Amino acid sequence: MCTVCGCGAGEVKIEGGAHEHTHVHADGTVHTHSHGHEHDHAHSHGAALPAAHAHPHTHADGTEHVHEHVHQGEHAHGHGHTHDHVHADGTTHSHPHQHDHDHGQDHAHHHHEHAIGGDLDYGTGPARAHVPGMSQARMVQIEQDILSKNNTYAAANRTWFDERGIFALNLVSSPGSGKTTLLCKTIELLKDRVAINVVEGDQQTANDAERIRATGVPALQINTGKGCHLDGHMVGHAVQRLQPGDESLFLIENVGNLVCPAAFDLGEHHKVAILSVTEGEDKPLKYPDMFAAADVMLLNKCDLLPYLSFDADLAEANARRVNPNLTIFRVSATSGDGMSAWLDWVEAGLEAQRGRHGESVDALKARIAELERQLAAR
Repeated sequence: MCTVCGCGAGEVKIEGGAHEHTHVHADGTVHTHSHGHEHDHAHSHGAALPAAHAHPHTHADGTEHVHEHVHQGEHAHGHGHTHDHVHADGTTHSHPHQHDHDHGQDHAHHHHEHAIGGDLDYGTGPARAHVPGMSQARMVQIEQDILSKNNTYAAANRTWFDERGIFALNLVSSPGSGKTTLLCKTIELLKDRVAINVVEGDQQTANDAERIRATGVPALQINTGKGCHLDGHMVGHAVQRLQPGDESLFLIENVGNLVCPAAFDLGEHHKVAILSVTEGEDKPLKYPDMFAAADVMLLNKCDLLPYLSFDADLAEANARRVNPNLTIFRVSATSGDGMSAWLDWVEAGLEAQRGRHGESVDALKARIAELERQLAAR
């Protein structure tokens, strides 16, 4: 939904005073630019607003009024009709108007899809979402534009991480899953073995970033305002601020939301979905996109299982119905149960990134040595 409706436009604030503006143009293209700090991520602005020109009309009594006409571009076609104006002195004049129609627009009349039993399902069309007054085709086009731009930023982030051997994780969950507590516990157990940097995403406040800083590691808060997720552009700015060291761990705590963050790649190596036993075993079935996008699920607050009717086996089975390849750990951030297996998985990812980094450094050294040999031979 947020890939189409533009929620949070102009609301983002990154600690230190930076903020972003997002513009959605009449043709559906979107661009975002920020103010307040320097960075090396290139910005590409969307299509310019359609050109407008005016038609003045002078009447018999000397009065004048102007009509503006907007041309929508080469993909539009117009249907003209005439408007008549009658003035106070009885004089009349007529002028034509052009109404432009986008070729991608759905001209069908408004209708509802009714499922068996009378339920309403607005996720059955190509866009898998619904915006009043907008066709499915138009929604798909806008979503593709937005996600394509985001993916460009995410790819740049991932390349930056890979070149430095940094292991990046994107932690996602609904509010109240214990995500921040679990993150703090993970940091406390790992910070003596690896350098860690953290990005915190919330609509408002820096409360979670302050909790992370209390563990002794750097953290940067991103407030999204009305926005419901982080994106690759925001994380790129955070990377530039934090400047994580080579072969370090980069942790992103996304906005508490099981819907929108699933669609946005941040440049992370893995999405880690957190489901707590105080929620429901059917969460993976109700919010399948998130669990399909994740590589790991942490079943958190397992110390509470003796006091709840939660069926952990059923929760895992539901998650694997959505994503058969999901790696699942049962953990408790408060008691520490199950944390060792989760930490082993993180350290394996760190080691793999270090290995790739070492190989790239060795390859670069070999290339330099070869160039030096060629120069010496001249």
